[in-house]
Amino acid sequence: MNLEQHGAAHLPGAAAPFLDALDAVVAGQPEGRAGIRLQALDDLRGLLAPNRLGRFAVDILGAAARPARAILFDKSAATNWALGWHQDRTIAVQARADLPGFGPWSTKAGMIHVEPPFAIIEQMVTLRIHLDPVGVENAPLLIAPGSHAMGKLRDDAIAPAVARCGRHACLAERGDIWMYRTPIVHASARSESPTRRRRVLQVDYSADDLPPPLAWSGV
Repeated sequence: MNLEQHGAAHLPGAAAPFLDALDAVVAGQPEGRAGIRLQALDDLRGLLAPNRLGRFAVDILGAAARPARAILFDKSAATNWALGWHQDRTIAVQARADLPGFGPWSTKAGMIHVEPPFAIIEQMVTLRIHLDPVGVENAPLLIAPGSHAMGKLRDDAIAPAVARCGRHACLAERGDIWMYRTPIVHASARSESPTRRRRVLQVDYSADDLPPPLAWSGV
């Protein structure tokens, strides 16, 4: 898998040196929730810095790359969900400011989200840091290779895009990272082995500044 051609790249063992520290960060988070948006965690911010896990984003986006949002996904017997094919189109910001091209607005877990001009999404990359192994039976991320280059797709264009691009299951071992272009079309099925926990730390990176007074929520 090639990031530019396919929109995704597998980095085996890339997070292995940081697993103990990552485990300590997520150990303090509540269990039994499908997704937890992580914010104001100094230890996590340090781990995602440009000279640590953030270096993979810096390699693609340049030295200005910074974590814009972090979500801990925890798929288990208690939280075994499915998510259909879609594009990620929203970002988290510190406060609402009504500017042309930004909207609609929403609030998720107390954080303000907005759909920005799609050009901002197209310049982002996402790291999925695997804290548990993910096999074919344990709901791996499914991607449509190459769909990152199709621009913003209407809802009724998603299925044809998947049919055209095909699908790839992002299998991983504990400590692996999957990096993908944020606009890629992706999905996730319910786990066929829900007694096996599947924790993934997903971090969106951007090197762009938002137009004032908007500012990234950050980590």
